[in-house]
Amino acid sequence: MNLAAQAAEYTDRGEPIVRALMVGLKGERFILPSGDTLERAGLAGRARARKAAAAAIVEGLSSAELTRLDELVINNPDFGMTPLAWLRNFEEAPTAANINGLLERLRYVRGIGIHPVVGGAIPEFRFAQFVREGGVAPAFLLSDYSVNRRRATLTAAVIDLEARLADAAIQMFDRLIGGMFTRARRGRERRYQDSIQSVGQLMRLFGATITALDEAVQNGGDPLELIDEAVGWHRLVAAKAQVDALADLAGEDALVTATERYATLRRFSPAFLDAFTFKASGTGTALIKAIDVIRDANTRKSRDLPDGVPLPFPNRQWKRLITESGRIDRRRYEIAIMATLRDRLRAGDVWIEGTRNYQRFDAYLLGRRDAAKVADVLPFDSNAASYLADRARNLDWRLRRFAKQLKTNKLEGVSLERDRLKLQQMPPVTPPEAEALDRKLDTLLPRVRITELLLEVAERTGFLNAFRDLRSGKEHDNPSTVLAAILADGTNLGLERMANASEGVSYAQLAWTHNWYLSPENYQAALAMIISAHHELPFARHWGAGTSSSSDGQFFRSGRSRSGAADVNAKYGAEPGVKIYSHLSDHFASFGSRIMSATAGEAPYVLDGLVLGAGNLPLHEHYTDTGAPPIMFSHSATYSGSASRPGCAILATASWVRSLRHRHTRASKI
Repeated sequence: MNLAAQAAEYTDRGEPIVRALMVGLKGERFILPSGDTLERAGLAGRARARKAAAAAIVEGLSSAELTRLDELVINNPDFGMTPLAWLRNFEEAPTAANINGLLERLRYVRGIGIHPVVGGAIPEFRFAQFVREGGVAPAFLLSDYSVNRRRATLTAAVIDLEARLADAAIQMFDRLIGGMFTRARRGRERRYQDSIQSVGQLMRLFGATITALDEAVQNGGDPLELIDEAVGWHRLVAAKAQVDALADLAGEDALVTATERYATLRRFSPAFLDAFTFKASGTGTALIKAIDVIRDANTRKSRDLPDGVPLPFPNRQWKRLITESGRIDRRRYEIAIMATLRDRLRAGDVWIEGTRNYQRFDAYLLGRRDAAKVADVLPFDSNAASYLADRARNLDWRLRRFAKQLKTNKLEGVSLERDRLKLQQMPPVTPPEAEALDRKLDTLLPRVRITELLLEVAERTGFLNAFRDLRSGKEHDNPSTVLAAILADGTNLGLERMANASEGVSYAQLAWTHNWYLSPENYQAALAMIISAHHELPFARHWGAGTSSSSDGQFFRSGRSRSGAADVNAKYGAEPGVKIYSHLSDHFASFGSRIMSATAGEAPYVLDGLVLGAGNLPLHEHYTDTGAPPIMFSHSATYSGSASRPGCAILATASWVRSLRHRHTRASKI
């Protein structure tokens, strides 16, 4: 029993627990019992490990903290629901009311008084299980748990909620401040567009004036008389106000226009600044002092700021605008500080403890001891100086070879004309005959229901085995319910409409299955099983060797002017939307897709897909477009087991998706 309990500290799966139990018994020279006995011992050991973990968490809590935890699953008339349900139910659309709602929930969670260090009392896996269970279990189910299990689950849920709410509030702050400046720039652009007719009239007036002056120079006449005769002096004087207004509009900074929304900022900024402790080092300390100045003014309810306040703005124009009246403009100063704080949080120069996405940068790195162990087994020289010197020599050799081949016109499809590098358009890899055959084959394929197709794929790949109960690790006793829940997710049909369209599956069954069997981890495991089966198909080898992959992001418009997830990226127009970043193997197996902000950088998502999504794929090279920083990939791809090839961006930025193999052939010549 003790052997099984020790193994269950790090897994809930029966197979590893039983295997560890067998190894332990053999080590103690015991005769192995029957399979049924081993199974019962494994289950009992897992139950003991769960109880011990729950007891270890609860032991570190005070009676007041336990009382506040118990209140989370009791209906509260102030919320019209249980506090736990209220904490989970928050809006994501970036509005002042919604960020205040997040900050109110954050204050409530912090008031419970659970310190995150409590989670360190048990193994990381056990605590993660409590977190996952606490994230989906409804209050009525938690009420039926044993006392220790309920309190341990709620403790993990509270610790997780505090970090999630903090990250959500900071992200919403980011979007609100960014939206203020986006609307400011759009307003200025609209005023530009509205003034086009006036600009045309002024340009014609200016042109006539120049013509009159030129005639005066050429013929020796009086310039003022000629201007008055050709243009009209009164017209020039009358146009001065219009010219001054257009000049002011052209030189107007977005900060000035954003200040018009100062009232909106004041609806949430005091609470936001009070909710977090911002930290920085180096030049970032000036920003922290400026935040303290604003906090102090908020506390004193003073509209004016003291002289000599910090001006931590890289934009010199902002410094001038804030002090142009001879004193600090409170409105402009506060908005400028918030915009700078947003940028520094994004860059990691300012961090907030107690969050997940905005910690100090080195908090995401391995410790010194762990890093040293990893460095010892790296497949390259871990000495930075010698590694960079070797990469520099390799780069120099490649550039020399490229220059020589380019000079002698030995690069296929690449030439140098008038000091400009020209690339011939890549011909389509697929011949027209193959396209015609593809259409004929499509007509021969039978029409099937998506439910039948999903069921057949499940039977061939066994991916349903990945969707197990969050608590017990058991498979679902009704696979059709799991498939229906997956379809509801994949088609955005929703559980209620899926239940109405399904036979023998109720909404309650779908909701339970969705909460307890469908999780990101289970989806990832199921996808890995499908990809593995895909790559084992003999026909897939016609598309590639299975050792290359590519990735890119696609923008999808949200269709709504204001959405919880959508952002505006000027590259794709003025409509909000999101990007989906996908990874594709050269067997045309999509082994990873992530939803990301339309304004976020793609580089981290490339690495996420390779490290977390590639699984057991034997990838040796990865292709990405010019959006990926080459230095980042040349260093980090080695860790993920694939040699990233950002150099392929030299050839094309969009057509690389058509054929990985053909692109590799062209790239290898360079």
